[in-house]
Amino acid sequence: MTELDVIDKEILRILQVDASITHKQLSGQLYKSVATIHERIRRLKKLGYIKRTVVILDRRKIERNLIAYSQVLLNDHAAETLKGFEDEVVKFPEVMECLQMTGSFDFVLKIATRDMDAYHDFYRQKLATLPNITTVQSFFVLSEAKSDTAYPIS
Repeated sequence: MTELDVIDKEILRILQVDASITHKQLSGQLYKSVATIHERIRRLKKLGYIKRTVVILDRRKIERNLIAYSQVLLNDHAAETLKGFEDEVVKFPEVMECLQMTGSFDFVLKIATRDMDAYHDFYRQKLATLPNITTVQSFFVLSEAKSDTAYPIS
């Protein structure tokens, strides 16, 4: 983060909390011109600090009531097998995250479905049809004490 000064970091902090803030509002908070804020945000995007701007939905309002974390172990660890699994599993809309891990399992998937029946359908009709899977161990979220999308910036 050597390319970032104090203003850039503050822009990133603010945008992580509320990306809908206007350049004018941001310029008022940071005592900079609207043009300066616009240029800095453009630069932060160009440098890859800002990957995209999204809206975070209330998953319950769109009937994604069940969150599962599934650990997946593959029977082969060749690069093409790992890549093949990733390429296929990310196509499933239920899969919110796919992380390759160290330890006893190869991947952890965050899966969002309507309910347990929908998870069962996802598991049987999609996940279990992928090749090279040895084990899938799933854990279901009972409650969320914290769910944050903003990274600390120092």
